[in-house]
Amino acid sequence: MEMSIDSRRKGKVYEIQIVNRLKELGYEAVSSRSESKRMDDAGVDIISNAKYHIQCKHVEKLKPTLHDIIARMPTDKIPVVYHKRNRRGTIVSLRLEDFERLLL
Repeated sequence: MEMSIDSRRKGKVYEIQIVNRLKELGYEAVSSRSESKRMDDAGVDIISNAKYHIQCKHVEKLKPTLHDIIARMPTDKIPVVYHKRNRRGTIVSLRLEDFERLLL
């Protein structure tokens, strides 16, 4: 049980780090835990004025999969997943069609 508490705390800390980074970049951003149960239930961790819905994961083994996480997120904004692993850094994942739209 203690591992799950540590994992939950690690996830919350990571969300706060991403919120603060978005703010540094000039966006308004808050955790959905404090703002919207509906968005939190839809898999959105960070609410912002950016054109993205953001889910944050700080885990070594990602379950559910990236595909499953993105599939359950709302589609009115581009769904993205920030995934951080210990000593490996962070990657950001999104659907190919959304990435290609960003390239245009």
